[in-house]
Amino acid sequence: MSELRWHPILEEWVITATHRQDRTFLPPDDYCPLCPTQPGAFPTEIPSPDYEIVTFANKFPSLQHPAPKPAVEETDLYKVRPADGICEVVCYTSRHEGTLTDASVQEIRNLIEVWIDRFEELGAREFIDYVLIFENKGKEIGVTLTHPHGQIYAFPFIPPKIQRELDSALKHYSRTGRCLFCDIINEEL
Repeated sequence: MSELRWHPILEEWVITATHRQDRTFLPPDDYCPLCPTQPGAFPTEIPSPDYEIVTFANKFPSLQHPAPKPAVEETDLYKVRPADGICEVVCYTSRHEGTLTDASVQEIRNLIEVWIDRFEELGAREFIDYVLIFENKGKEIGVTLTHPHGQIYAFPFIPPKIQRELDSALKHYSRTGRCLFCDIINEEL
């Protein structure tokens, strides 16, 4: 069960997703759910024997649409709301081993095109305010599958840190008439 819970000290929404504790955790290579399904083997998330890049709904999403009713009752201090949104997995390759640094320029170009496509499609949905594309590395931060993949989260709100960055960029533009991010890049070159 996923839900958004209000953090009264930080004044921001926090995602809780207790069902994610049931995810497959670092399975042996021959049981990887992100490798293509092989004849006579257990079915995986990838039915095709080979692919370049594939995206699909996360089987253990932190956000889902439509979102179920929260499992806990809210109080005056601790507000709760459904964890509406979308979580997708992006498998970069059918090869079980490797990282993006092993990919060819064309494979990376293809991946960026997929990211753009998913960003535009998810971002166009009425209930989505922010799309985040990311890749986790290492079991210490929660990676449960070693197959080269990333994730896309589409949120019904703009995360506070991102909102602060946007606000800073707007203030800079109001003061200078220039793009803050462009100025940072130019300063650092």
